[in-house]
Amino acid sequence: MKKLLIPVAIILISLSSCVSTKKYNDLVSKCKTENERLSAKVEELTTSVNELTSENQRLKKENTQLKADTVELASSLRVLTADYDELDRSYEMLKAQSTGSEEETQKVMAELKAAQDNLLAREDKLKALQAELNIKAKNLEELKSIMHKKDSITQALRQAVADALLGFEGKGLSVHMKDGKVYVSMDEKLLFASGKWEVSNEGVSALKNLARVLEKNPDINVMIEGHTDNVPYTGTGQVKDNWDLSVMRATSIVKILLVNSKIDPKRLVTAGRSEYLPIDPSNTAPARAKNRRTEIILTPKLDELLQIIGSK
Repeated sequence: MKKLLIPVAIILISLSSCVSTKKYNDLVSKCKTENERLSAKVEELTTSVNELTSENQRLKKENTQLKADTVELASSLRVLTADYDELDRSYEMLKAQSTGSEEETQKVMAELKAAQDNLLAREDKLKALQAELNIKAKNLEELKSIMHKKDSITQALRQAVADALLGFEGKGLSVHMKDGKVYVSMDEKLLFASGKWEVSNEGVSALKNLARVLEKNPDINVMIEGHTDNVPYTGTGQVKDNWDLSVMRATSIVKILLVNSKIDPKRLVTAGRSEYLPIDPSNTAPARAKNRRTEIILTPKLDELLQIIGSK
């Protein structure tokens, strides 16, 4: 750049004494314009040189890699050629051995045919097993989907029941999930007087709230289980022992759930458990109080799941 400016300056100095100011200015402007054009051209050429240098380095790397690949391919070719020659020699040896005996050749061919048939049979069996495996994998995915759906339904049901019975929690009532089911556990003090099976007014109120939830969830099966403590019950009428008492209490609850409700009775099952499924096996007053309870077990229907299992 500096080398270009020096001659221009000399020319300008020499001309300044013999040309007019206007011509001098015009000449200076033209020289400046030309100098800028040359500078831009130099920068453009410099950029091109840098790009060409980078491209040259890239091509050198590719050439080096191509040479290495060529060497590797040549080595592989030599190995393959050697293997081919070995196979060819083996083939010629086998052919020479087989020409000696027609009977032996037929025997070898028969063995080869049997081995081939056996291989085909195994392939068919493998295909059948693969098809069966694909079906089982599909069924497994369906089962997972159904179980996930069931868990979602159960969780939503638990929340709906808990919301409906919120005012009774802490008064001998609890709601929890176990084994994919919703358990509504009611202590004896909430539902019954000691040794009785008539439901109290507060118990009726709680059961009516639960009935409204069951009406909105027709795909839920309901099991009502009556439980007693281990103190023997002695009666003189139809209810003679803890078995009878637990059944009568479960039946009393079913009747309240069905009064003026749209619940299908087919969904309801009662069971008397007597004293044989205690929460607390300790022979103490607090333990016996825990064990005197009624459990209402809500289970989402598994029709889809049973249908898939039955199709196996």
